Amino acid sequence: MNGQTRSAIKPGMTVLIVLKQDQRTGKLTRGIVKDILTKSPNHPHGIKVRLMDGQVGRVKEIVT
Repeated sequence: MNGQTRSAIKPGMTVLIVLKQDQRTGKLTRGIVKDILTKSPNHPHGIKVRLMDGQVGRVKEIVT
């Protein structure tokens, strides 16, 4: 599942995000959602989240 819809993402979910510094390479980072930072219901590049370890990035994939 992609991470473009805010309603699909909940704190505590495991996700794959792309960090700001990894946007060129597309390297994904796995983590657990702590906070949802994007206010709009949809975002074409992925919903911005903060992980439990403090890293911030856009959700590319929700791990089920």
